[in-house]
Amino acid sequence: MYYLIKNTLEECSAEQCHDADSPYVAILTPEQWLEQNENFDMGIDFDMNSDDILTTKADVNYDSLTGTFCLPVQSTGSETPESFSFALDETGIVFIDQGKSALNIVKRIKQNKKWRKPSLERFLYDFLEQIIHNDLQLMQLYERELNDIEKEIMENAEDAHMQRNNEIRGDIRDLRIHYEQLQDFGQELEENENGFFNEENLRYFHMFSNRVDRLYDAATHLRDYTIQLNDLYQSQLDVKQNRIMTVLTVVTTIFMPLTLIAGWYGMNFKYMPELESRLGYPVIIGLSILIVVGSLTFFKIKKIL
Repeated sequence: MYYLIKNTLEECSAEQCHDADSPYVAILTPEQWLEQNENFDMGIDFDMNSDDILTTKADVNYDSLTGTFCLPVQSTGSETPESFSFALDETGIVFIDQGKSALNIVKRIKQNKKWRKPSLERFLYDFLEQIIHNDLQLMQLYERELNDIEKEIMENAEDAHMQRNNEIRGDIRDLRIHYEQLQDFGQELEENENGFFNEENLRYFHMFSNRVDRLYDAATHLRDYTIQLNDLYQSQLDVKQNRIMTVLTVVTTIFMPLTLIAGWYGMNFKYMPELESRLGYPVIIGLSILIVVGSLTFFKIKKIL
């Protein structure tokens, strides 16, 4: 697919793409790139196998800017990361994609964007913005889930979905890595080492970098939140365990004197006058009740129970 960057993206042929005065956007498969790369006159020849793409980065060459995109599943909603390559100079940009990730983004721009001052820089800003377009909403959804998990922990820690908390922390870790790479990517564009971009339009890349910085800060906040929830979960379990130990201690303390009485009068000595007394049995019962009531009253006063 070939497009010209005018007030909107206009589809064109390969010949129109190379002959037009407007900057262009081309989306090719790796096989098409190998066949046509000489037509773009970028002076580069490198392998752009999407299977080997693991990072988002930009590399400055003598007369071109090349790089890769690796979009995490959290941003794209797909089952596997989406990846593709690109090469650009002052005349336009070529996306090399085995799938349809780049094409889908370009189609959304074509459908939704219209520019008063079309330029390659503005297209790149909109393309990058589409990559992180849904991330703020994603952060809000994560925060709501974490808030629900926090309520579950406070109500009953044992029923809290802590596995989901760990999954969210893993997602946030991947997103933070993604944002770090986008930060470097935006800085590389903003430096404009080869002079491909109009100086007045570098503000677009600065705007994008600021947005990524805010997303990175939000991701960092959520990561810290997940760690705090783990600490809260452990503390709630410790509190519950301490309560159980307190009850066991109280029960043991109450029955210790009763055990002593039972052991004392369980001895088979001949001369134990209480054994022959008619009041011995009720006295021992009354003494046991008094010990239990007295112990419970003491623990209540001390606020142990």
